[in-house]
Amino acid sequence: MIKLAICDDQVLFLRGLKYIIADFDEIEIIIEVTSGEDLLEQVKFNRPDVILLDMKMPGMDGIEVTRFLRTNFPDIKIILLSMYDEERLITHVLEIGANGYLLKNEEPEILKEAIESVMVKDFYFNDYVANALIKGLKKKDSSAKPPISFKAPFHLTARELEVLGLICKELTTAEIAQQLFISVRTVEGHRKNLMEKTGVRNTAGLVIFAVKNKLIELS
Repeated sequence: MIKLAICDDQVLFLRGLKYIIADFDEIEIIIEVTSGEDLLEQVKFNRPDVILLDMKMPGMDGIEVTRFLRTNFPDIKIILLSMYDEERLITHVLEIGANGYLLKNEEPEILKEAIESVMVKDFYFNDYVANALIKGLKKKDSSAKPPISFKAPFHLTARELEVLGLICKELTTAEIAQQLFISVRTVEGHRKNLMEKTGVRNTAGLVIFAVKNKLIELS
């Protein structure tokens, strides 16, 4: 079972989420709260695998909560929920450590897919997230100032670049290991080295890094 936490200050939306998720196989809601402060208090005693987190809330908003969770509970997967698909907002929340970003008007099957994807692949990108990354890349090309601040200088080995490319193709750790004829542990070692060298917080950050530094192309 995937243990899920849901956090949204709009009670009707929260209840709607709960009703929808009740039909999902192998996903169980263990935390249901209406504020970032309550979420962090609950997480101390009942650790979820994935959190569906509202972007805009009074008190601690989704961005503040994400920053705190990445520092104190780095293994928890975070999917931000928002009404807006602005490029700067999407890129920012992924750079600070969110594993995915969903609009609140998505279909239930997309929500289920996103939850399962962040568990298996550590990230979930859909069309508007990919478009946001592409727009950010184009802006980088036309601006003298780089829009992101990854650690520099960085040097990636040929094998690390190979692993990074397969991560960006959404292959799982096991699939990467099989394709490269190496162990799962070795793949995880390369992933860890990639994150340390680039200064990102998770696999989603690696994809952003690859796109913005033209190591891969998004079509």
